[in-house]
Amino acid sequence: MSAHATANASPRPLRIGLPPVGALLRAAGDTIPPTWMVLIGIVSVQMGAGIAKNLFGVLPPSAVVWLRLATSAVILVALARPALRGRTRADWMVAVGFGVCLALMNYSLYQAIARIPMGIAVTIEFLGPLAVAVAGSRRRVDLVWVALAGCGVLLLGRSDGDITFAGVAFALLAGVAWAGYILLSAATGRRFAGTSGLAIAAVVGVFVMAPVGIAEGGTALLDPRLLAIGAAVGLLSSVVPYTLEMQALRRMPPRVFGILMSLEPAAAALIGLALLGEVLSVWQWLAVGCVVGASVGATRTPAPRPAPGAEEASDTPAAESGSER
Repeated sequence: MSAHATANASPRPLRIGLPPVGALLRAAGDTIPPTWMVLIGIVSVQMGAGIAKNLFGVLPPSAVVWLRLATSAVILVALARPALRGRTRADWMVAVGFGVCLALMNYSLYQAIARIPMGIAVTIEFLGPLAVAVAGSRRRVDLVWVALAGCGVLLLGRSDGDITFAGVAFALLAGVAWAGYILLSAATGRRFAGTSGLAIAAVVGVFVMAPVGIAEGGTALLDPRLLAIGAAVGLLSSVVPYTLEMQALRRMPPRVFGILMSLEPAAAALIGLALLGEVLSVWQWLAVGCVVGASVGATRTPAPRPAPGAEEASDTPAAESGSER
């Protein structure tokens, strides 16, 4: 090659040989024990809810929910890049139903924590996944956990006036939506690969919440500071816990994961105390303990072995629902 050609040739880009970002994240995840991943995810979800409740003075719950869903949808779509072609009508019906449950679950919970203490709202909401855990079970011991959860609900009736009917109703609606979310999450996972189904559901949730969220949020949604805080709520409540939980589930049995997730009502009560100054009474703490104990028991109790030749049932944790709860 001539000197002139060499001089005019474009220089080759310098390659430092850094590992891909995904590999770095996986390597970092491998250094954290899976138990700590789940616990950090639980704290992250409840921290996000606590920050959201602090926003309710300037943004209504519906607007905060819309910001949360929008943040998680943008990030999930960017990561999953779901394929939209080749889907059947049944696939879309499941994904849309999943998204509606997702929006309703978040909207109802935020309406509940706007009216009653966060720990109480999450405790009542947790009856939804607990019902899924024991529904259809033929084990007599599950009746004990149902009775224990019922005792917790009765204890909430001994509150000192900080529980309103509307708050309880919204929390119960959130529990129903959470139960539907769990069932539709499984159906979506069978039809969509990886996180693509959740990404599509998040987009559906954004459109479902847009009319009420934007209408009630109004011009406050144009405030960059509020938008940033709303995005932080989305990261803490959805993206961070979902990422940690997915990595943890690859390294621990689902039953152990379910037991750890049963700590959510207690975590919500502690975060509510630390961030919001919500002090629960002794009866309310006992109620939280009853629901947590019922969830741990329903998740921990081993299922009977299937008959020879029968297909073994899946080991679904009582509270497994993904980070979009």
